[in-house]
Amino acid sequence: MSAPVTRRLSRPHHGRMIGGVCAGLAQRWGMKPGTVRLLAVLSCLLPGPQFVAYLVLWAVIPSE
Repeated sequence: MSAPVTRRLSRPHHGRMIGGVCAGLAQRWGMKPGTVRLLAVLSCLLPGPQFVAYLVLWAVIPSE
């Protein structure tokens, strides 16, 4: 048996729109970047610190 492959969370150089946070999260979770971007935009319609969380993730997640 082989060990499960884990994907490292990072902001890719290709496929970025602003900071690469949504592209990195999509890559990590095996989703399409457009889906994650749509969810991020829709989440901004709800009250909460989504924009601040995006900025923090941009600063914390390493670039490839």
